Amino acid sequence: MKGLVIRNTGYSYTVKNDDGDVYDCKIKGNFRIKGIRTTNPIAIGDRVEFTPEKTSDMDIEQAHQGLITKLEDRKNYIIRKSTNLSKQSHIIAANVDLCFLIVTVTQPETSLTFIDRFLASTEAYRIPTVLVFNKTDIIEGEWREYLDGVIRLYETIGYECMRISAKTGEGVERLREKISGNIVCLSGNSGVGKSTLINTLFPGLDLRTNEVSDAYGTGKHTTTFSEMYEVDGGGYIIDTPGIKGFGTFNMSREEVGHYFKEIFHFSADCRFNNCTHTHEPHCAVLEAVERHDISESRYNSYLSMLEDEKEDKYRSAY
Repeated sequence: MKGLVIRNTGYSYTVKNDDGDVYDCKIKGNFRIKGIRTTNPIAIGDRVEFTPEKTSDMDIEQAHQGLITKLEDRKNYIIRKSTNLSKQSHIIAANVDLCFLIVTVTQPETSLTFIDRFLASTEAYRIPTVLVFNKTDIIEGEWREYLDGVIRLYETIGYECMRISAKTGEGVERLREKISGNIVCLSGNSGVGKSTLINTLFPGLDLRTNEVSDAYGTGKHTTTFSEMYEVDGGGYIIDTPGIKGFGTFNMSREEVGHYFKEIFHFSADCRFNNCTHTHEPHCAVLEAVERHDISESRYNSYLSMLEDEKEDKYRSAY
């Protein structure tokens, strides 16, 4: 039997088959993804094959359990370096049509480095990503100027940006239209309002929400496990736990620049084919940074990712 993984509790997986029946499944034996050592061999959005467990007619509670036996090929996935030191990576979601990175410029502030690392990862796996700037209703004065500047930066690079307020409804209808018919993943730091935004988009889901810590201006984890919800109008939305840092995974130093659109563009004019854009003479990327054709924040994010191959690089949050 085949199905779609719609929930992961860390120990079991909720799988919905093609008829709409839901099964609580375990994985068979030492199940591993080919070539990838990961904390979660099965991820939200995966298509799998599973075998329903044989149970007696009297055993109602066990009637919808199963054993996952095969993982179907993925078209893409969002992956990050895990903070669990016994493993190497964690897959946030698989088979995604579109990703919304929920960003807030205050309460809490999403760092540009975090945005850049996330975008580089979705670029690497060819997942279209929209930057969704939430909580616009609380942004005033200098913060609004900062927001305008950040949006201008990423729109110039080529990323779609949206201004959203779950409280006032600004931009919500446009966001709902983008979800229709697609599998969409929402990700971002803790406290940026993912669950509140989902409740505004689809009130019937009634997800639990939490407040941002007043003491530190940081978010509290509301969503504990990733879960996929079928929504009105067709399509699915994936709610993921908030993440503090985003360590990129499985990128060589030579590849990192390929996933920064503007760095890749200017690198075509570098003198050396293997230019690292750090010290080489006649480096077109360094020259573009000097001219401010590449922003200093983006270039610094690129430099930080060059260091990710060091084993202890991800100990501190980005």
